[in-house]
Amino acid sequence: QVQLVESGGGLVKPGGSLRLSCIASGFTLDTYAVGWFRQAPGKEREAVSCISSTSPNTYYLDSVKGRFTLSRDSAKNAVYLQVNNVKPEDTANYSCATTWECDISNWYKRTEYSFWGKGTQVTVSS
Repeated sequence: QVQLVESGGGLVKPGGSLRLSCIASGFTLDTYAVGWFRQAPGKEREAVSCISSTSPNTYYLDSVKGRFTLSRDSAKNAVYLQVNNVKPEDTANYSCATTWECDISNWYKRTEYSFWGKGTQVTVSS
């Protein structure tokens, strides 16, 4: 079965950390660029980060730079989003998605991504 499954979300206090996982089955995730998006209640889905399929390049939303880190684990067919120093405004449902390639001109565009997981909820609250 071809799918993307996210996990690792939960309730975390401000300043805490989480590692979100995006694990692929039925296809090789290394073939694709992988983006993370988030959607908070009442807000539009926004791009958080993307990792290139052909280089180590990663791209981040300005508000998460220095706090979020995106990486791959080819052996596990997975991509991980390390989320540090979380803030209440990080509360959202986080989804991963694939595209052929992401670069500085397109990584943030939802329409570039064709295959999505269902998401994992991150709630930041004291």
